[in-house]
Amino acid sequence: MDRTDIAAMDPLPDAATAFVRRKLEDDHGYLSWLNTSVETIERGRVVLSIPFDEKLTNAGGRTIHGGVAATLIDTAGGVAQRTTFEDPLDGDVATVNLNANYLRPANGDLRAEAEVVRAGGSIGVSEMTVTTAGNGGGGTAEDGERDGNRSEVVVGQGSFRLFRE
Repeated sequence: MDRTDIAAMDPLPDAATAFVRRKLEDDHGYLSWLNTSVETIERGRVVLSIPFDEKLTNAGGRTIHGGVAATLIDTAGGVAQRTTFEDPLDGDVATVNLNANYLRPANGDLRAEAEVVRAGGSIGVSEMTVTTAGNGGGGTAEDGERDGNRSEVVVGQGSFRLFRE
């Protein structure tokens, strides 16, 4: 199933989007602790965000640790794959391979967008991008938000094992 096939699917049921939102924002210990929010969830596409918080930064407190961005691309890519299931509440997804290319420091709120490239019978591939409201090193997150600018900080691709019910 590729992007064209996914676009032809019926919209996600409200119960599925509410379930994913609750699981990531409230019930998942680590993702909840990171204050992960689900901004968008639709067939083949997911957008997640994590606000800047000093507890997530490297030494010096200015830039978010790269592991937080890796968590975002992994989670967004896997959840995007789940949206290709006829019923996203059935089955499961597990990461097989994750590739993250770090482009610049993240010094503001993080936003991850994932799109399904292909969802096969047992393996799916997603492409993910993480952006920050800051400008990736100089300036502040507030500068980026005020100007409406977001900088790419991580691009990645993931392969996921799909356990369809």
